[in-house]
Amino acid sequence: MTTHHKRTTHEKSPQGRRREQPQSTRTHLSAAGLRARGWTPAMVRQLLGEPDLLRSNPHLRAAPQTRLYSMDRVVAAEQSEEFRAASAVAARRSAAARAAALRRRREVLARIAAEPIEVPRLPPDRLAALAVEHHNRRDEERASWRRGRTAQPAAVAGAEPGALDRWKVDYLSHRLTRPAEILDELYGRTGRAAAEELLRRRVHAAIARTYPDLAAECERRLRAKGKFGCGRGPGLG
Repeated sequence: MTTHHKRTTHEKSPQGRRREQPQSTRTHLSAAGLRARGWTPAMVRQLLGEPDLLRSNPHLRAAPQTRLYSMDRVVAAEQSEEFRAASAVAARRSAAARAAALRRRREVLARIAAEPIEVPRLPPDRLAALAVEHHNRRDEERASWRRGRTAQPAAVAGAEPGALDRWKVDYLSHRLTRPAEILDELYGRTGRAAAEELLRRRVHAAIARTYPDLAAECERRLRAKGKFGCGRGPGLG
């Protein structure tokens, strides 16, 4: 918060000892300081208008100047009927926005909970081949945008069992794009973490039911920390 302060003075106590008298009071408030007091940008424009001071950013010359408002003017405005009315309107709008966000969150969670998750049933050799192919494609993509990285193609025959299980779960998660598409309906970040966690648990539980030999890898992922990437394909893994 950007503020201006008056200097601290000192005086002697009745016993003759020197003591500090805190004379530090804010003389100006920045936009952040006003927000902390319940002001919205619209209220600032309506009730305060132009700032009383403009201060340049000492660390970044190209940054916009900080707008500072006189504390006396702020306090006087906060005691007015106009401020009380504007505050009431802002509070109602904020409460309505929170209620709408909560409603969207509940709707998306309900849809994720009800969405059928159908894991494709593939012969072991076919699943292994598709999983390695998917892994190699992703590795090539990463190598294309990471400087100094070289793709290292893998083969089913040379893959370690643990790595192959990971690649299989990655591939199967990638195939389940329909449930992940629901996450795109979550605007902003409201409820997204809860939705991602619910979807991840449902996806990995479905994979474990369809392929019991991958249950240990699915359980490991459920215990691990992390979130979906972009809510699509590999991010489910």
